[in-house]
Amino acid sequence: MRCSVVFLLVLILTACGGYEIKNLAKSDIDLVTDEFIDETRRLVRELTIKLYKRNPGELAKIPGMTIEMRQAQLLANPGKLEFVELAGRQETDAMELVFNPHYEGDRVFALVVGLGGMLRHAYGYDDEHFLFDSLSPEQLWTSAHNVEVLAWRLRNSRRDNGDPWLVTSDYRGVTDNLSFERLFGKLIVLQEMMARIAGDADNRRVTRVVHAASSVFIPLPI
Repeated sequence: MRCSVVFLLVLILTACGGYEIKNLAKSDIDLVTDEFIDETRRLVRELTIKLYKRNPGELAKIPGMTIEMRQAQLLANPGKLEFVELAGRQETDAMELVFNPHYEGDRVFALVVGLGGMLRHAYGYDDEHFLFDSLSPEQLWTSAHNVEVLAWRLRNSRRDNGDPWLVTSDYRGVTDNLSFERLFGKLIVLQEMMARIAGDADNRRVTRVVHAASSVFIPLPI
């Protein structure tokens, strides 16, 4: 029964993009994990483009910088995402820069580096999974919680003058773009689903992160 559900998830996630089995030696869980990794990275790339289009001033902070160049920077760094531009801050520390009133750099870059790096961490910094790889349900739950916190803070946190740190769904007090909510919602659901699959695969009870009302990022367990 579990295998049927797993393969159903693969079909759902890949219905629009086609599916290619690269390694027949992989388990069903490995194949599902590969699809989840690909989808989370695709969503982060989509989010990057949308954020820069809504916040062109962030990109302009570095003369000559383009969205394509930012995407290339992210793709050129496998594993952990660490950049001198962010003083080496990664994951939740990088995301905190978005809401730091003293930070003068590109807040969109800080967000996608932090978010993308955290999601990579949740999957063990791997591009794909094989038979002897394992996932931590706790890390996956924690990453889902942090995406939820990020979306909440982007909606509700404000500068001293009342402006948002980054424009997302709302512009000048009017909600005119719900695509951001859908993107964040997809990321949350993917991480929660993968946490359940990983917990079931390991035959142990998953320790869920408490989704408290507090707007605090939780570093992923090592």
